[in-house]
Amino acid sequence: MFAGDDGSTDPALAAALAAPEGTDRLQAVVAALTTARVLVPVVSYVEEHEEAVEHQINGATVEVAGEKSASAAMVTLATPDGRSAIPVFSGMDALRAWRADARPIPAEGVRAALAAVADADGLLVLDPGGPVTIPVPRPAVWALAQQRPWLPAVQDPAVAAAIDGALAAVPGVAGSRVQPGADAEVRVVLELPPGLSRDQVRQIVQQAGQALAAEEIVAERVDSLQFQVRPA
Repeated sequence: MFAGDDGSTDPALAAALAAPEGTDRLQAVVAALTTARVLVPVVSYVEEHEEAVEHQINGATVEVAGEKSASAAMVTLATPDGRSAIPVFSGMDALRAWRADARPIPAEGVRAALAAVADADGLLVLDPGGPVTIPVPRPAVWALAQQRPWLPAVQDPAVAAAIDGALAAVPGVAGSRVQPGADAEVRVVLELPPGLSRDQVRQIVQQAGQALAAEEIVAERVDSLQFQVRPA
């Protein structure tokens, strides 16, 4: 399938990466990955199969090293929140900029997503060495792996409905809104009545978090979530 591949970036993926930063760019990148070829890096390392053994030679103790062989392994990266992700690259230039000794394995975006689900925490990072780095969130990776369309959580009416329904049952929450997050994929704005103590606010936020964690749609379609409290 990849005969004649010169290592250049898929045109649709290149166009998506050139788009302005934001949710629309991420959605375009994920859509391009459904058909694009990416490069998965494999890095060589030396593996020692046996421990060193001591031998007596002419009255002297000599340590003979165990057998060693060269192996190769797929790379994983640690994300800022401690999860593991598989790096993939749009083309050879991006791969070399990240690590010149990595060997490229061409793969369909869908195959890379399947590998991320099986061998990491369901996360991909596209072009971690730049020039444009795109972390692909877990729900998008799962959608790629299952070959179904992906809609960002902040645009998904089913997510908004699930959040509204769950928070309606939390005492003290007068209203809520779903927005793009700064440090998370989704920011949930909780509207609380004035005059609450700090402990009361903390308790309401804790109950809101528990309510959303119990929502299957939220768990499946939201990668990360943060709360913001505002007066009703």
